[in-house]
Amino acid sequence: MRGRIVMLVDNGVNGDSRVQKEARSAAAAGWDVVLLGKGKGKQETTWEIGEAQVRLLPVPGPMHRRRHEYRRAVLRSPLAYKPGPLAAFRRQKIKAWRADLNIRLILAQQNGSFLGRLRLLLPRLTSRFVQDWVNLRARKTAKLEKSRKEMEGPLDRFTTAFWHKTMGTRSWRRLDPHLWDMELAYGKVIDELNPDLIHANDFRMLGVGARATLRARSRGRKVKLVWDAHEFLPGIKPWNSHPRWHIAQCAHELEYSRYADAVTTVSDTLAGMLQERHSLTERPAVVLNAPDAEISPEQAAEPVPDLRELCGIGRDVPLTVYSGAAAPQRGLDIMVESLPQLPDVHTAFVVLNTESEYMRTLRERAEELDVSDRLHILPYVPHYQVVPFLASADLGVIPIHHWPNHEIALITKFFEYSHARLPLVVSDVKTMGEMVQSTGQGEVFRAEDIEDYVRAVKSVLGDADRYRDVYDRDGLLDEWTWEAQADLLDKVYTRLVPGSAVRPAAERRPVEAGA
Repeated sequence: MRGRIVMLVDNGVNGDSRVQKEARSAAAAGWDVVLLGKGKGKQETTWEIGEAQVRLLPVPGPMHRRRHEYRRAVLRSPLAYKPGPLAAFRRQKIKAWRADLNIRLILAQQNGSFLGRLRLLLPRLTSRFVQDWVNLRARKTAKLEKSRKEMEGPLDRFTTAFWHKTMGTRSWRRLDPHLWDMELAYGKVIDELNPDLIHANDFRMLGVGARATLRARSRGRKVKLVWDAHEFLPGIKPWNSHPRWHIAQCAHELEYSRYADAVTTVSDTLAGMLQERHSLTERPAVVLNAPDAEISPEQAAEPVPDLRELCGIGRDVPLTVYSGAAAPQRGLDIMVESLPQLPDVHTAFVVLNTESEYMRTLRERAEELDVSDRLHILPYVPHYQVVPFLASADLGVIPIHHWPNHEIALITKFFEYSHARLPLVVSDVKTMGEMVQSTGQGEVFRAEDIEDYVRAVKSVLGDADRYRDVYDRDGLLDEWTWEAQADLLDKVYTRLVPGSAVRPAAERRPVEAGA
């Protein structure tokens, strides 16, 4: 083996094609690869991706709530119960008391006991008063919990600004201590694995990887750290609505980026932005999110689902497809809203969670528009099947909105659509829109503009072969393969780990007989 690489990711690995391909290709290149991900259960689960081992670790979350959320707010809300299950217990207890009194009253009435009913009068009045009092305190408790989550009050804004100002990059410790839960789940496992190189995917794993690197170096081991930055963190739309979350993640990333021995990222534009923001001495290496050009015999033997069969449509039915993460900022609603203006067109969403709240919203909207029979929501297929799975569609859509992070990268689905030889319809985000215009492989529309989206779809469907012919140009798709990108990533690893280079066959010493 050329050395051990421990890869870190803060998800369950399934659905993250970049991470899966990194692990598989590194292991195939001779590295001993262990990929640590975040499990959902209380027990560790393991499997293999090629020759790479995957371990999903349980990540308890007691620090998911901030410290102030565990304290009583005596001055702010004196009637609220202390945080925890007490409010629910009190409400349930008073309900049980009143239910018991009601049964006792029924029995007294059945027995014709006037004194029995009279004795219950005071307890019943008291229980009503106590119930009103408990309900009042429970409402105050719920209101306090809501305000603590939203943190929109003047005092909340002041304390957030205070910790950020006084602690700087260390402020995440106050603003989002849940990051410590990641450290405590992953840290000791990394230490036990004794890696030669740690590959930290994205911003939350950067700190975990950096601290593990520092611990290893304190023991005399020359561990190297690669930070694989998938996004420009200040420009993302936060997926956690807590007002302290984004500030904390940015501070955390700034604190630990200096410990990376090398940085990789997904586009040249993002590489320049990262170098400027983090004062990197070396421009990050660009490793595109390109799909596999080749797959293993075992993978090739697996039957690929038929997209059109799953949609219940024939080969002659126009089909647009979106494959990837599903969220409002991804703009999938425009594909549903446009269906009444595209009467023969069907639309397929290939997403990780087909029953998510966003998917339910789009289903309901399709029913309101009376187009639900033309909307198909399907689950992910393995990453090595994505390209042939999508190939039977008529065009691939990327309708993302204008967010800073969306402007700077050619995202995974761009390359997957391209290798599936699909004409593209993409919104006018900078990097991707310019690429599509320069290659001629599709049409660009104004983001969130339904009329312009309809125009683009009709244009592509009206002359699909013209757009598909672009893929016949020499070399266009060759560069957009994971094999080419894996070679670039392997060069980063080889440069950092002494003695890990693969020697040409002619330079290798032959094994003597009997050795």
